[in-house]
Amino acid sequence: MKFSVIILSIVVILGCEKNSVNNMTEHKISYLALGDSYTIGESVAMESNFPYQLAAKLNEEGLDVGQPHIIATTGWTTSELQTAIKEAALKQKFGLVTLLIGVNNQYRGESLVTYRREFKELLQTAIDFVDGNKAHVFVVSIPDWGVTPYGLNSDRDQQAIASEIDAFNAINKEETLAMGVSYTDITVASRKALSDQDLVATDGLHYSAKMHAEWVASLLPAVVKILK
Repeated sequence: MKFSVIILSIVVILGCEKNSVNNMTEHKISYLALGDSYTIGESVAMESNFPYQLAAKLNEEGLDVGQPHIIATTGWTTSELQTAIKEAALKQKFGLVTLLIGVNNQYRGESLVTYRREFKELLQTAIDFVDGNKAHVFVVSIPDWGVTPYGLNSDRDQQAIASEIDAFNAINKEETLAMGVSYTDITVASRKALSDQDLVATDGLHYSAKMHAEWVASLLPAVVKILK
């Protein structure tokens, strides 16, 4: 009888431990980052891009955030991101989604009308990924590549680049706020690279881990407020 009780106790304890692990997994906050080179952190280590730095900071805040699932590639426009999302065919829902897209629309000279339409569609897709809980979606503005060494040495006018970036950002901000979604401006921070080369990655075009950290610092308070 005592032996049976001991066995039963062990089974109960193991069962509790298993449930505890399952509950911990169920409560982990999954994170989907959608974007382009600024999301993957072109020319910086993976753990130094802003999604990974954001996840690390959120964990430091006591939140149980998993490793970011990233759908992003250098050079993507809004339409290419849309195609990639469809091809990924993700079925799961996420606890957190960030969206940063549009610099390549600007770089290629694509129309603002097309950008508005496709950005709105992507924003709705992001909301769908959080099962309609739009408070868990965070849109980030487009950085200004015109202040980087590549931009300064290109045949493109720096002020023209800045004006175009501002025009694209005016659209993504307007559509984001109209949908009741959080919007974080990192464009101003990106322009500090004009006088601080430590904010530029080794390729002279993208941004360093230090700059990604600044973006996270701008984004973190809003995310923590919602997730805690």
